[in-house]
Amino acid sequence: MNSKIWLSSPHMGGNEQKYVNEAFDANWVAPLGPNVDGFEKDLEIFLKEEIKVAALSAGTAALHLSLIECNVKYGDEVICQSMTFSASANPIAYCGATPIFIDSEKDTWNMCPAALKEAIEDRISNGKKPKAIIVVHLYGMPAKMDEILKIAEEYNIPVIEDAAEALGSKYKGKACGTFGRFGILSFNGNKIITTSGGGALVCHNQEDKDKAVFLSTQARDNAPHYQHSHIGYNYRMSNIVAGIGRGQMEVLNDRVEARRKMHGFYVELFRDIGGVEVFSEPSEDYFSNHWLSAIIINPEITGKTREDLRLAFLEDNIESRPLWKPMHLQPVFADAPYYGTSVAEALFDNGLCLPSGSNLSDEDRLRIAMVIKKTFL
Repeated sequence: MNSKIWLSSPHMGGNEQKYVNEAFDANWVAPLGPNVDGFEKDLEIFLKEEIKVAALSAGTAALHLSLIECNVKYGDEVICQSMTFSASANPIAYCGATPIFIDSEKDTWNMCPAALKEAIEDRISNGKKPKAIIVVHLYGMPAKMDEILKIAEEYNIPVIEDAAEALGSKYKGKACGTFGRFGILSFNGNKIITTSGGGALVCHNQEDKDKAVFLSTQARDNAPHYQHSHIGYNYRMSNIVAGIGRGQMEVLNDRVEARRKMHGFYVELFRDIGGVEVFSEPSEDYFSNHWLSAIIINPEITGKTREDLRLAFLEDNIESRPLWKPMHLQPVFADAPYYGTSVAEALFDNGLCLPSGSNLSDEDRLRIAMVIKKTFL
């Protein structure tokens, strides 16, 4: 059997071990230390805004803490993009709140501003103003932030950006994750850079960061004994994991460039194949890291479905994956309200994520191309 081609595998840069060894040599293996401080500072410099970053155990932890800081409590409602991974919505349930799911728009596949406005007005008319809006930059593609932020400001609702897939992406020259009151980053094993597991909360002031750090370290009061006046969490990133992150930050720009080149590879590959659309930026306002390259297949034109291509890849030991199944179609959220039409559903029915790793070889690309040509031509 051919060797496995993964959808998005970890790609080490070489210096990660140096930072990890330094932590071992200094015995800084606890969830505090110079690598955590350094990783946070590296991220702050990369994002190029007046922001503060708290390094945490996962992007999901960051999202949970952002909801707590937005005062989301049991019985509240939180608006969330439906076309996303479940980690965008699960923390709403952690808080005992109800997710209100919003359809996508066709340009970026992200939250539809028209459906967002409709949802807010309808919830308010029912006596329940949403406490927060979670917008996702899907597969690294920036959402329509100007329109979304305008609506959020009109109704005075804080925006939380799930930029877990979008480190290195920009909207109108500004880094994704820095637009809302909070931004969420992820360093899971399949992300554009990885710490094996981990995430970060992007804040706009020291007070919000300090509160996140306090809550993420079990909310221990300033006392000589262990005293707790708030419920806390074990969400802080370890100094060992942060060391991996510091090494990865040294190659982040290279990783973005490599992912964007993979996107260009697919654009060229599908140029002469009718009925297949490669997910691309709608205008120059958008700069995607193209964490995952994705396509939409029109079976009426191609005579093939996304499953035909997925199974053809599978036969050659190449990993591909359907787009995220929208949250409003998930059994666990079957009773949650939904606003919009069927854009997200159509994307799920016909969309496929393609191998996009920054460490794919020319031989890998040749195998990928051969499967695609064999399927469609």
